[in-house]
Amino acid sequence: MARKAAIVGVADTLLRDGVLAEDGTVLQIQARAAKAALEEAGLSFDDVDALFAAGAWGIPGPGLFMTTTLAEYLGLRLSYMDGTQIGGSSFESHLSHAVAAIAEGRCEVALILYGSRQRSDASRTLGGRGGAMLNSQFDAPFGLPTPVGAYAMAAMRHMHVNGTTAEQLAEIAVATRKWAALNPAATMRDPLSIAEVLASPMIADPLHLRDCCLVTDGGGAIVVTSLERARDLKKPPVVVAGAAEATSHWAISSMPDLAWLQHAADSGKRAMAMAGVGPGDIDVVEIYDSFTITVLMSLEALGFCGRGEGGAFVQGQRTAPGGDFPLNTNGGGLSYCHPGMYGLFLITEATRQLRGECGSRQVKDAEVALAHGTGGVLSTVASCILTRT
Repeated sequence: MARKAAIVGVADTLLRDGVLAEDGTVLQIQARAAKAALEEAGLSFDDVDALFAAGAWGIPGPGLFMTTTLAEYLGLRLSYMDGTQIGGSSFESHLSHAVAAIAEGRCEVALILYGSRQRSDASRTLGGRGGAMLNSQFDAPFGLPTPVGAYAMAAMRHMHVNGTTAEQLAEIAVATRKWAALNPAATMRDPLSIAEVLASPMIADPLHLRDCCLVTDGGGAIVVTSLERARDLKKPPVVVAGAAEATSHWAISSMPDLAWLQHAADSGKRAMAMAGVGPGDIDVVEIYDSFTITVLMSLEALGFCGRGEGGAFVQGQRTAPGGDFPLNTNGGGLSYCHPGMYGLFLITEATRQLRGECGSRQVKDAEVALAHGTGGVLSTVASCILTRT
């Protein structure tokens, strides 16, 4: 890359019990997060010349003209816009695209935004599904609940092929809750046991309620600029050393192998190669946890363990505080927040860990972090490697 890029500001919207601490529209949520992230970096809206945003709840037609609407609302004068919408992995994709644009000199200060009132605006229509279009015609007519039914199919297949157990999936939920207990901002902080996960209501066999992500409000912002400029700003820069993305399918009925994420293996390998690191070099891992099975399959694909070995890998609370594999250190989508799409929060937490700002949940001497997003029904993935300078 001609110029390296670095994250210089991040912000999350404050929640109380999963709802906004300060009420507002989807646009206001994003404006407040943007202001906080820019102020953290020592920049202003006048410095921003690139905007990246994905669709949000509360806007008719999620993703419809989100970048242009936000640009007008924030009073931005832009030379670069990106409205890529690939589900929960959109924001890792945005970071990858921002790095490329900065490297090419097409922009100098990029702002990545997301906001959602998914919980506050809950209604009978919010989660409704439209007509069966394109490849969804093979799923929708049979009543498959989306997205949980699709992830349940993958979980059941993984169990059948690899002997994975419900107890092993529950290990992930319990470990993530332990991290959330160390995060004052987390929605769910009460202790959780494997027995309690297994006793929670079955949502879509074999996934129980506590195998599933939260439904919350939320929003956040990320500010990215060139490394040269970053060195003169308020916060220590976090370098985006590698990034890659991939896709496999849209409808779960078209997934080539329900028990294996080949596209995640591809994106992870390319991102790590760009950064010049391997799985053993990564100190802290932030993986999209829409469901416990998402994490387990991603760990395998990213090379942290062998294919089919994810269940054994997470046993014994290995990924919990005090374990040797720090994973989803803010509590993740399972316990921190999940406002429709979670990928942006993977990046904000990885950034804070590399800066050493996480207090009691801080991973000691963290120098390399991975943020890995998943979108759709295991459909799209994007991987980012972040490092301290």
